[in-house]
Amino acid sequence: MRALALAVQAIGGLNRLIGNIFAWLAVGVVAVCFAVVVQRYVFHTTFLWMQDLYIWLSGAMFTAVAGYALFRDDHVRVDIFYRPASTKRKAIADIVGVVIFLLPFMFVVWTWGLPYVQRAWSFFEASQNIGGMPGLFILKTFILVFAVLLGLQGLAMVARAILVLNDKEDLLPEMYRYRVEGEEETHLV
Repeated sequence: MRALALAVQAIGGLNRLIGNIFAWLAVGVVAVCFAVVVQRYVFHTTFLWMQDLYIWLSGAMFTAVAGYALFRDDHVRVDIFYRPASTKRKAIADIVGVVIFLLPFMFVVWTWGLPYVQRAWSFFEASQNIGGMPGLFILKTFILVFAVLLGLQGLAMVARAILVLNDKEDLLPEMYRYRVEGEEETHLV
């Protein structure tokens, strides 16, 4: 059981680290988008590579932080049933949700995304816009990063649920435990 607790903490730590790093891309997105607007409406010019850049930064950010969002329990969920449920019922719901929905979907994303990413890397795909950014193949790699990080966090959820169902949740630090209704959410940050 200690190995499960360590796995939950390691995967959560990885997603927290990546999430905290890639969340800063939001600042870059806003700065580049602002610069594009100023260029267009004040200086009556634009650089296509800058338009590509803020779209690509957004794509990289949202795919990289998806596992972190799942770690923080920030994904959309039907809380009408989940929130008031007991910890053990939440654990059962998480196992069912991850095994039936999340992991198969991540498998599909990986299976369909891998040839797509391999093809992009085979000729170092760049933007289709004339004057656009090179390196589209790097952005497309984030499809696989998304599948891996979200899949790992799903496995961590299952491991946490197993600990709860075996009355071993005390092996986890507070930030990795289920939230109780009415509890402050700041401990996950």
